[in-house]
Amino acid sequence: MNSNNDDNNQRRITLGLKANIHQFLILVLVNAFVGAMIGLEQTVVPLIGKNDFGIESNAIIVSFIASFGAVKAILNLFAGNLSDKWGRKKILVIGWLGQ
Repeated sequence: MNSNNDDNNQRRITLGLKANIHQFLILVLVNAFVGAMIGLEQTVVPLIGKNDFGIESNAIIVSFIASFGAVKAILNLFAGNLSDKWGRKKILVIGWLGQ
C-alpha cells in the first residue's frame, strides 16, 4: 500500500511554461493547424459552391459556412458529454472510424 503513495509522490504536477515547454509547443502547433483549416474552409467552400454547385448567391454560401459552425458547436457539446462518460480516446476513435 505504501508503494502506491510513493508513485503518487513521484508524479507531481510541475507548473509553469518553462517546465512544460514541449506540451506548450504542441498546443501552439495544433492551434496553428486548426486556424489554417478554418481559414481554408472559408476560402474553399465559396469556390466549391460557385464552381461545382452553380450557387451564385454569396448569402447562401455564407449561410452554409455559418450553419456548419453552429452544427459543429452543438455536436461538440454532445461529444464532450460522451467523452466524459466513455473516455476521450473511445470517442475520438469512433469519430475517425465514422469518417
